[in-house]
Amino acid sequence: MKHNVKITLLLLSMFFITQLIGLLVISKYSPEVKQITDASGNVTNVTSYNLPYGMDPPEGVTPQSTLISIVFAIAIAVFLMLLLMKYRAEIFLRVWFFVVVVLALGITFNSFFFNYVYSPIIAVIVALPIAFFKIFKRSIIVHNVSELLIYPGIAAIFVPLLNIWSIVLLLILISAYDIYAVWHAGFMQKMAQYQIEKVKIFTGFFVPYLGKKERAEIKKAKLSKSKDKNVKVSLAILGGGDVVFPLILAGVVLNTLGLFQALIVTIFSTIALAYLFYTSEKGKFYPAMPFITTGSFIGLLIAYLI
Repeated sequence: MKHNVKITLLLLSMFFITQLIGLLVISKYSPEVKQITDASGNVTNVTSYNLPYGMDPPEGVTPQSTLISIVFAIAIAVFLMLLLMKYRAEIFLRVWFFVVVVLALGITFNSFFFNYVYSPIIAVIVALPIAFFKIFKRSIIVHNVSELLIYPGIAAIFVPLLNIWSIVLLLILISAYDIYAVWHAGFMQKMAQYQIEKVKIFTGFFVPYLGKKERAEIKKAKLSKSKDKNVKVSLAILGGGDVVFPLILAGVVLNTLGLFQALIVTIFSTIALAYLFYTSEKGKFYPAMPFITTGSFIGLLIAYLI
């Protein structure tokens, strides 16, 4: 294996654990059909997912329209990120990420507190300090642990809006975008570097490579009386999109076909990611989504055949 085995296994474990937590959270927000009687006595069936903070999908939204909206939203988000990078709006980006993290964590925690009164409020109270330490205080442990809980909350929002074929098409489009952004345009690397170095946060998992040389430099820096104690350390990273999009597919499969089929999709997406780690070279950027999407589709095909 071309990478540090421990780091590779750690990234794979975090990816897989996030998928499992996500399936648990999504199952808590499984659709419920309720009958509502209006003032005229007419009875209508309304589907509710019990998502907090007004995140339940509005009536009449179709997977096709949702797919178009998501594609436009991603395009706008990338444009805004590049624009804010140009004007170095780090404070705005931190606030933006803070709000998103609180919302995502709140949705995840709320699924754990369903049996409690005021569970959405309790969830936010728990989410706020975690989001604060994640965004405004640098800690690799807090960052990575919180990432395990952020993507399940994000996925829970999008799963009700999509069906299997719309998420399949979305994964194909995202994979094509990932190939272009990493191997051709190169701005994915620039965005990751800007987030880590300037904004001091990163949307995804990251683990430092600490070899003998890096450990020696860190030890030397600690003993040094110099104020400049910065030590350059290489990072193994896995972007947030590479985690959340296969989770959305698995969540849609969970609601459509069942838990066993969803687990098959998750297992094969993890195997595909492991293959990427095995064949990739240290120090180079690779688009993970084409590999993960391929593995997910193989799992989806098997799930349909069972």
